[in-house]
Amino acid sequence: MFYFCGFHPHYERLEAIRFYYRERVCARPTAMEARTTDWVAAAETGEVVHSSLEKGFWCINKEQPHGRVCSNYHVRFQCPPAKWSPWGRWGSCSVTCGGGRRIRRRTCARTSATVQCVGRPVEIQKCGKTPCPDCSHCVCKGHILHGDIHSVTGVPVAGAFVSLASHPKVIRARTDAMGHFKLLGICSSSPTLITIRKEKFAPITVSTSILVICSILLSTEKPYIVKHPEDKVRYEGGRVLLCCKATGSPTPDKYYWYHNGTLLDRKVYKYEEDLVLRDLKPEQSGQYYCKASSPAGSIKSSPAFLTVIDKGAPACNSTPETHLIRLPIDCVQPGTDSKYYNAGRCPHNKCAGSLDFDMGCRDGAGFCCSVKNMESRIIDCGSYSLPIRAVIQCGCQKCVQPTVLVRGRVVTADNNEPLRFGHIYIGKERVGTTGYQGGFTLRITPDTQRLVVNFVDPSQKFIDTPKVFIFDKKSGSIYHDVKVMRKQTPIDINAGETNFIDLGEIKDEDPIGQLVIPPNSFHKDNGEIYEGTVKASVTFIDPRNITTAAAAPGDLNFVDDEGDMLPLRTYGMFSVDFRDESNKEVLGAGTVQVLLDTQHVKMQEHIPQMKLWSLNPDTGVWEEESDFSYSTTTTGGHGRSKREERTFLIGNMEIRERRLFNLDVPENRRCYVKVRAYMSDKFLPTEQLEGVVISLINLEPKPGYSSNPRAWGRFDSVITGPNGACLPAFCDAQRPDAYTAYVTAMLGGEELEAAPSSPKMNPNIIGVSQPYLDKIDYQRSDHDDPALKKTAFKINLAKPNQNNFDETNGPIYPYQNLIACENAPVDANHFRFFRVEKDKYEYNVVPFEENDLTTWTGDYLSWWPNPQEFRACFIKIKILGQKEVMVRSRNLGGTHRETKGQLYGIRDIRSTRDMRESNTSAACVEFKCSGMLFDQAEVDRSLISILPQGNCRRINTNNLLQEYLIKHPPVAQNNESHAFTMLAPVDPLGHNYGIYTVTDQNPRVAKEIAIGRCFDGTSDGFSREMKSDSGVALTFSCPERKINRESLFQRLQTNPGQTLSQMARDMRELDGLQVRRSSTQVVAYPSEQRGRTQNRRVTSTTRRRVSTRIQ
Repeated sequence: MFYFCGFHPHYERLEAIRFYYRERVCARPTAMEARTTDWVAAAETGEVVHSSLEKGFWCINKEQPHGRVCSNYHVRFQCPPAKWSPWGRWGSCSVTCGGGRRIRRRTCARTSATVQCVGRPVEIQKCGKTPCPDCSHCVCKGHILHGDIHSVTGVPVAGAFVSLASHPKVIRARTDAMGHFKLLGICSSSPTLITIRKEKFAPITVSTSILVICSILLSTEKPYIVKHPEDKVRYEGGRVLLCCKATGSPTPDKYYWYHNGTLLDRKVYKYEEDLVLRDLKPEQSGQYYCKASSPAGSIKSSPAFLTVIDKGAPACNSTPETHLIRLPIDCVQPGTDSKYYNAGRCPHNKCAGSLDFDMGCRDGAGFCCSVKNMESRIIDCGSYSLPIRAVIQCGCQKCVQPTVLVRGRVVTADNNEPLRFGHIYIGKERVGTTGYQGGFTLRITPDTQRLVVNFVDPSQKFIDTPKVFIFDKKSGSIYHDVKVMRKQTPIDINAGETNFIDLGEIKDEDPIGQLVIPPNSFHKDNGEIYEGTVKASVTFIDPRNITTAAAAPGDLNFVDDEGDMLPLRTYGMFSVDFRDESNKEVLGAGTVQVLLDTQHVKMQEHIPQMKLWSLNPDTGVWEEESDFSYSTTTTGGHGRSKREERTFLIGNMEIRERRLFNLDVPENRRCYVKVRAYMSDKFLPTEQLEGVVISLINLEPKPGYSSNPRAWGRFDSVITGPNGACLPAFCDAQRPDAYTAYVTAMLGGEELEAAPSSPKMNPNIIGVSQPYLDKIDYQRSDHDDPALKKTAFKINLAKPNQNNFDETNGPIYPYQNLIACENAPVDANHFRFFRVEKDKYEYNVVPFEENDLTTWTGDYLSWWPNPQEFRACFIKIKILGQKEVMVRSRNLGGTHRETKGQLYGIRDIRSTRDMRESNTSAACVEFKCSGMLFDQAEVDRSLISILPQGNCRRINTNNLLQEYLIKHPPVAQNNESHAFTMLAPVDPLGHNYGIYTVTDQNPRVAKEIAIGRCFDGTSDGFSREMKSDSGVALTFSCPERKINRESLFQRLQTNPGQTLSQMARDMRELDGLQVRRSSTQVVAYPSEQRGRTQNRRVTSTTRRRVSTRIQ
């Protein structure tokens, strides 16, 4: 086995290595190998090196030819192989009959801590094969064993089977209505194991060593992965550990590992929960996942990708990829019409790196392919120059690990009332509280794969709502607008009577179903039957009301028998809350019937597949409660005007720990929809946005409800990556309009616009070619009414015909073609959203993509100096004038010795009209905050210039801001009235100064909050309507420039004779100028000076014409 050790380019003795790594280096190595950190053999470097098994390895700089210096080396030593001792004696057999086992052991004699013996230290052999006598009827006469069985909530479990563990099929007793049982003839003198089991509960095994057994049965829960395998990168010949852990009731006892979909042989790989791969080969690269199983079911983990790099191959391509950045609108590069410049970037793949310990479930400090070297360049913009730092070399560096946050606001679905001070749970642990406005922030651990958050209202106004949140590990922060349902007002029912409670309260519509609760069904936690008045609140999430779609708990998925997570199509969800007359104690209910009216199931093939489901609040996964059966039933009850006969589907359930239920159908007509988001309506492939939350609402099939065709059946959200996003959806191959969907996009709380569909359908803008576009019937939300918002589109989900070439290129893909959807090229059909930023521009000298924090580069000129904390600064500018004005901030280094006078970046923004005041607008302009640079060694006071573009004059400066700048020197000169210059304040001043500063772990969130405060003119408010009279730093007057000189055409109309005479004089003067110019060609003036010298000798009219001709 080999051992790695990093060497600096100087002499190292083997004794010194043993001192630091004594347990990891063997006493007498048999071989040694040295390679550079780029994995180049020492003999191939051309450097002078020395090595000895007795002394070690060394390289001395002064011995190198041509002034070279030694490389950094990894050195590894080969140790003698470890040897096993002889096997020990066999131990005694574990049983005397019925089949047991015995073991023997051996020990490994190792030469170092890192050397392992091949094989197992323990050997097991079967023994005691003689059959045991039948003791099922061997009893102790007169002895009775008593037992009480309850659920985890304290409710008695009736009908549980009791048997001997040795003979589980022979039922010895059964629990009664109070959970009691008696077992005759069981001896207490010698412990006997008995098994207790009931459907939908996890079986338990207990000992009879006590006279009375009191046990708790846990409800059955399907397995759920709590630790997923993670992506790893290794060199050929290395080793790797992939981990998997699942929970459930009962606990999963079997694990299976798959490589690229193929089950790995357990005998060959000898795995249990974890998979260890040694002596890796390149062909072992690929996708790995595990499957955990228990008697309750199975579950598959998220896939992890293992990359095995060939020996000698670089882990990171040193040549940067093409990365075009957009230049300022006034930057015109001579000789080209391009508005872009290739600044280069590095691919964001992982590297193997140097690991302190390579056998952990999670690699410690990961290495990624990122920027190794940059160079300063100058972009010629014609009238000015623009500096830029371009990537010239990539290499393996420590990965930037952004802080992953989930933010949002919890409000009701009906009127957006916030959930104030609600409790937030992840699993059983309370992790936070919502704010006064319903806001929340959750920090996510790096190993989280599925985030299930439960919002609980302590005031009981809203139903408890579990949500499954998507999040982005690269962009750091995702915003979720969480909707919850208001709890229905409780009604009083008599526990001693049969009660009917309707499901569905759409006006002028029949209920979708009913709950039928038999008499004496309610019980307290201790199992005692409750008698009296019950406060019953049943809240139904009605799919006939599309506004309730976002309030759906969980993510409408279930896990099938193979462990795959598959979608459900809902016909309604309901939350139940039963309490005693004082409205304090929560009550349970025994067998409750759920009736579903079949008239509301418009797709007849759904009827035999309908099931009743309950939501596991810890996993966010729906689990099956019962099937439905046909019945013609007379219904009535609360809210019904009469009793009538109808055909119902009837299901049964018990209301125990879970309180959220669902009437759902597993739907196998599934597809994926390809969507991309862009920075602008130009839809440039290089300007795709990552981290955008795309949501799709599946609508009711075309037959629909007669009076409400906008019913929904499913709600999904995904996040865009570098190649867009693929959303799961229901689709139909026979009828294009059988399923339809609404699609929306949101970035940091801001809604994006969809590609327009009117006044004329343009396939090039929508992104879908004909004739498939007509079949899909794309319509933006304002298609028929221009007054509506433009932030959604509606489509038919027509499943593509694979025999029709026009339908094989997206944007809808069959469910089995997910990989084709995810890897689709940018020119393939797709739907589009874009950010409305026609009048906003940002330029960074050191390029950085704010939607991917891993693109951050440590450089003195980086706009954001710290990838873990982002500070956004804005200044509010008031504009007095009839038109909106573009305002620019030019940001230079001010006081730091490394950046003084150098450009950080440019920000352009158009002022926003104040709708309350005429001829007034204002702009919130971002500027480079003062503070520590990336080395955290010294503060830089950024030099900021505010430049309104146009005929503008500064007429007022905030007094507090001016006073602060004077008291905190140095003070920048402000001699020009058309601009304002300052050394940015280090302190977060606030709205009284017209300065708005927000610090956050995500740059987009920091900027959105700061802009909202700036618009509002307060330090803690938020607005999207500009308030130009509050919190202003600078005021400019920008009147329209009046035209006081007639054009040539106007002068010819008003005074043609004088105009023609003036034109003749100008032409004669111009001819004389050309003669004089030809006679002075020997004078070596620079072109600009020559033009200025000659222009002094002509009239003003001629000066204008000459300058025009020179240009």
